[in-house]
This record gives sequence, C-alpha cells and structure tokens, in this order.
Amino acid sequence: MPPALPPAPAPVMARAPLPGDDGAAAVADADSLPVDRVALARLYGEPLFRMPTDLYIPPDALEVFLEAFEGPLDLLLYLIRRQNFNILDIPLADVTRQYLTYVDQIRNHNLELASEYLLMAAMLIEIKSRMLLPPKKADDGSEGPDPRAELVRRLLEYEQMKLAAARLDQLPVIGRDFLRAQVHIEQALAPRFPDVHVADLQAAWMDIVQRARLNQHHRISREQLSVREHMSIVLRTLGGRRFVEFHELFDTTRGTPVLVVTFIAMLELAREHLLEITQAEAFAPIYVRLAYQPA
Repeated sequence: MPPALPPAPAPVMARAPLPGDDGAAAVADADSLPVDRVALARLYGEPLFRMPTDLYIPPDALEVFLEAFEGPLDLLLYLIRRQNFNILDIPLADVTRQYLTYVDQIRNHNLELASEYLLMAAMLIEIKSRMLLPPKKADDGSEGPDPRAELVRRLLEYEQMKLAAARLDQLPVIGRDFLRAQVHIEQALAPRFPDVHVADLQAAWMDIVQRARLNQHHRISREQLSVREHMSIVLRTLGGRRFVEFHELFDTTRGTPVLVVTFIAMLELAREHLLEITQAEAFAPIYVRLAYQPA
C-alpha cells in the first residue's frame, strides 16, 4: 500500500474584504492562499502551497517484500524449516500447496522470475504423483528408491552451502567491518653514486698499463695466475676500508700478466655485485669499494 501523505497544516487565511476597502479585488484574489506563504513541497522547482485534489499514486509505487529468496531451493528450504518438517520425510502435499501460493504471488508481479519457481513446482507435483502410484519393485524384490531422495539430497547440499556462506559472511571484511590503516613513513634514501663511464674506466686502465710498461723486466718465466686467487686478494685489500682508489689495487712491479688478471678479477667481482666502482664526476678519481660492509 502507498504511504499516506501527512495532512497539510491549516493555513492562516486573510480576512474577507469589506465593502469600501481599498484593493478589495486584490484581497479577494489572495483569499485562497496562506498568509505565511510556506510551501508544502516543490514540484519541478515551483512551490506547492496546497495539496492537489487530483493527485494519483500508482498502485505499485511502493512494494514491500518481507521475505526475499535466492531461488527455488531457498524458498523450499524456508517452508520446510519454518514448519519444522523433517527434511528426510517431507510432507509434499502441504509444502507444494504453500509453494504454489507463493509462486502465484510472484506471477502477479514478475512473470520472468516466476519461471524458475514454476520448474520447481512442476518437480514437486511430479514427485507427489509418483508417491501416489504403487512403488516399483527392484530386480531383487526390494522396494525402489524414494522419489524424494534426489530432492532431499539437493536440499541438504544447498543448506550446507548456505550455512558455510553465512559463516564466511560473519568474518571481518575489509571495507565493511574495518579499514586498512595507511601510515606514510619517510625513509632516507641511500645515496646513489654516479655510474662510471666506460671511457673513463678504459682511460684509467690504459694509464695503469702504461705505468706498468715502465717497470718491465727482461726475464722470461711462466707463471700460473688464478683469477679466483686475485679476486680474494682484491676483497682482502678492500676489507676494512671504505674507498680505495682504482690504481691502488694494482701492483705495477709484478708485470702486465698480473695486472691483467687483477683487472679481470675486479671485473668479475663487479659482475657478481661484490664490489662497486664509483666516480664523483667526470675526470675525477675512480674509487672502488665493497658492495657490502661486513659486520
């Protein structure tokens, strides 16, 4: 039923014009309007001072649904549980009668929605008709399965899923029961040293080679050089020191082969992110340091 509109407040009306009063015609025109000019409502932006006499409210302007069901099984389970019926022994006559009453109410409002419920109603009528017929005997002489067995199985599975969904819905949900706390914390960024240009690294290496040629020995010997061994030597040299200049890692008195192996060892350590090669600016000295600081 549409809600009843509240009665309009009794307006204070202007007095009736007396003969001889000035502007009697104007007062007579305003006789039907309230003096305080308080509008009851606004219709399309225009004030409404009195209730219209031809107001029409459609019958379906307000619909109240006391029970909302999610489908045919939900309605059937509701009818069974509301009357405390044993779900394993459903009285199909009473349940089907109540079910069809509800379906008739749905058909008056939403025929498309009622189609799903009509399918379940047809199934209930079919099961009831099968129960009225003599039961068919199995091959071994025992009675056949109960026509209600499949419906009971579906109802029990649906009830389990519904209870599980209700338990999940009781769990706290972000955005509904609580909000995620967000705190902004200023973090000091680690200083990033400028990357060394390849040309600068090449020039520094050529300078080391040139100085090594000034200390050449005219002695021919075969020496077994290990890159891993020189990697350990470089790490020991850098250990305990914050920065080491590039040329300090090379012993120019040991000849070019040792310098080459030492340089390869340093490049291998840089590739494995065990040391860092930095340069503050162009043409500035190149420094080498450990990528980690041992405790």
